[in-house]
Amino acid sequence: MREQWNTKLGFILAAIGSAVGLGNLWRFPYIAASNGGGAFILPYLFAILTAGIPILILEYTLGKTYKSGAPGTFARINKKFEVLGWFQVAISFLITVYYFAIVVWVICYLGYSVTLAWGDDSTTFFVANFLEATSSADGTGGLNTKLIIPFLIVWAITAFIMYRGINKGIDLACKICLPILLLCVIIIVIRGLTLPGAVDGLAYMFTPDWSKIASADVWVAAYGQVFFSLSIAFAIMISYSSYLPEKEDVVNTAFLTACTNHGFEIFAGIGIFAIIGYMASVQGVAVEEVAAGGIGLAFMVFPTAISTLPALNALFGVLFFLSLFTAGVTSLISIIQAVISGVQDKWELSRNKATTAVLVPAFIVSFAFITRSGLDYLDFADYIANNFGIVLAGVIEVVLIGWFFKPEKIRQVANLNSNFSIGVWWTWCLKVVTVVVLGYTFISNMIVYVKEGYGGYPSWIGIVCIAFLVISAIVFTAIKGKPGFYERPEGAPGYDD
Repeated sequence: MREQWNTKLGFILAAIGSAVGLGNLWRFPYIAASNGGGAFILPYLFAILTAGIPILILEYTLGKTYKSGAPGTFARINKKFEVLGWFQVAISFLITVYYFAIVVWVICYLGYSVTLAWGDDSTTFFVANFLEATSSADGTGGLNTKLIIPFLIVWAITAFIMYRGINKGIDLACKICLPILLLCVIIIVIRGLTLPGAVDGLAYMFTPDWSKIASADVWVAAYGQVFFSLSIAFAIMISYSSYLPEKEDVVNTAFLTACTNHGFEIFAGIGIFAIIGYMASVQGVAVEEVAAGGIGLAFMVFPTAISTLPALNALFGVLFFLSLFTAGVTSLISIIQAVISGVQDKWELSRNKATTAVLVPAFIVSFAFITRSGLDYLDFADYIANNFGIVLAGVIEVVLIGWFFKPEKIRQVANLNSNFSIGVWWTWCLKVVTVVVLGYTFISNMIVYVKEGYGGYPSWIGIVCIAFLVISAIVFTAIKGKPGFYERPEGAPGYDD
């Protein structure tokens, strides 16, 4: 019998824990600020309503109804759809192996915060002293030996959680990590708002630039952030929801998860940019000169800000990196679970065997990201996964369900045990709005990449990466699974119904 979440709260916390990842704490405020500030909120809310929540409802319903991870779910709808599930699993595996490295960096910086070890030049410390980064990704540059012990610690924590399963592992980890994360972020926000110059940072994040709202790039950024934020279209939410009880209200749960996640996102952004505003005032420069997206903010900009605080620098540094660590752990285990579910379901393996089958190769591959070229590898893998892999998987998912499998069947199932019903707007969002926006996003990203490349890397490397994900999906689809893998649960709609 398939394991189930002990409580609805456990599932919601796990889903929120997956969505509230490392990137959310720095990515949303930067994306908002650089795409119109307050004006960005409107396309972002529109994207949540027309893509985020509809796809979240779709994936919750699919997982709960077909009682399987992404490959099994799509195979039980139509065997020809199975390859999409494995493509999503392949993306999750790719994200898994480089996400480990980021959590390793975070746990190291958690220790560095006690003594503010990064000194006066946090950028040089991060790139040269800490990562010992090479100038090129042509070779590995060898293992960065100072990362090996933290790397093994993160792997040990992850393996401990994953081998304990859904309730004793993932559920418990999220119930421990999320309250710590929330407490840390509350303190960060309060401290940030009390600093001089905080208002300048908030103005940079929220002041509307209405001239940008008509730009297609802003809308693409809004939809991209929604997918990034909610962990949709790469097998996670289908996997998590497959452990839900049959009568769970997926519609209400999807709205609750999305609203909680996005509310937290904005709340955390207030603290982040309040502190960046303070840092800008201390340096006597404009906020936009200080603000940076992604890794640069977390490991280069923020350590400098921590060092310049008027008091309790070390404590604040510990709180900041502790919040990143807890967010990183809850996201990491959700990504791995998406892969484990696919493997476990197709070959009807025990939990321990499936976990071993996933963790061993992931452990081996992830060593590449703690080499001296690891930063380059991570940067490129993250770019490919988020700008092409997830977007392409999302396009295919909504096309297959919206146009080649009647979404009305899914809508009826979703409404069956819901406190309030979703109407036909949900169907049209999937069939039209999301298809058009994601299709445009993928094509525009591909055109830009082919013309300009990314980060100086040869364009063919990205094409090879995508091809590898596709080929992996085809190979795993071709390998025969146990008969039960293809059997639909009673009452679950099939392609020919």
